Amino acid sequence: MKRQIFTADHEAFRKAVRTFLAKEVEPHHGQWEKDGIVPREAWLAAGRQGLLGLAVPEEYGGGGTADFRYSAVLTEEFTRAGAAGLAVGLHNDVIGPYLTSLTTDEQKRRWLPGFCTGEIITAVAMTEPGAGSDLQGIRTTAEDRGDHWLLNGSKTFISNGILADLVIVVARTTPEGGAKGLSLFVAERGMPGFERGRNLDKIGQKAQDTAELFFQDVRIPKENLLGELHGAFGHLMTNLAQERMSIAVAGIAAAEHLLEITTRYVKEREAFGRPLARLQHIRFEIAEMATECAVTRAFLDRCITDHAAGELDAVHASMAKWWATELQKRVADRCLQLHGGYGYMTEYRVAKAFTDGRIQTIYGGTTEIMKEIIGRSLLA
Repeated sequence: MKRQIFTADHEAFRKAVRTFLAKEVEPHHGQWEKDGIVPREAWLAAGRQGLLGLAVPEEYGGGGTADFRYSAVLTEEFTRAGAAGLAVGLHNDVIGPYLTSLTTDEQKRRWLPGFCTGEIITAVAMTEPGAGSDLQGIRTTAEDRGDHWLLNGSKTFISNGILADLVIVVARTTPEGGAKGLSLFVAERGMPGFERGRNLDKIGQKAQDTAELFFQDVRIPKENLLGELHGAFGHLMTNLAQERMSIAVAGIAAAEHLLEITTRYVKEREAFGRPLARLQHIRFEIAEMATECAVTRAFLDRCITDHAAGELDAVHASMAKWWATELQKRVADRCLQLHGGYGYMTEYRVAKAFTDGRIQTIYGGTTEIMKEIIGRSLLA
């Protein structure tokens, strides 16, 4: 079915993104995967192309549009290119809303221009060695010392952790249990006591730096409190819907692309003297995946439209996230199987998509957490 949600302006933007990827990313991504990190110049190139800070007001150098459909285009094209290393989705869709909605005027002037040019690379640090999707387990603390906060603790699995110049840190500011008493602080590169651990060795997304972060008596200026004191839980819940939508958009885009390249492969690959596509089992596999992708696409496009209009709720974002990412996982597995031994070779896109995409059902809230959110809403 022809998609109905994009205008001519969105499609022009899509063309510009594809041109950027072909010139600045795809020729280099293999080397970035070997290096385990993306060079800062790639971020600056994305800034020059206008791909960073799409929703940031123009007065700070951003795109000035809150239309999530532009972010969806960006995510779809980066996913199709297999370019997980340059994490513009994390930068724009996950961290961007914190810096536009929670910052003071002074903080906006200090951080947003660099956010849009790529001079300031960002990360958000929630996960700890003993606390993942459950924020109640966070042990990192920020103690009020009068003219500053004293930050102590550690975080792990932090995307952009090595490159980040600005890290939004979730820390406990009261001894209360549960999710109460959590606040957001901005830790900046160069602050004494703020150290980075190793660049973690993952099974996929090799070019995207993921690190451990350590905070030992880090003096955080009072002006680096982000949002309301003790208000982190509410801030996080507000922004998680967009994060989950961004992950869901990547999930269906990956599934569709895998189906596309696998359909092409089974038409060309021969077994027993004829193309694989002539075998009924292969045709049934392709038919099933095509139908699942088409149905999921219809739901995701509705969610994209609703989110662009400010009407998407957390429950439907959770539905989109778990369904699209689980579909991506199933399609990746089935498409790899249809490629046979070639599917296990890293030079084939399906192998890379299989390992790169496995994290999708985990980060941003696991599938199990998504089902819990949905179930609670229905059974409350």
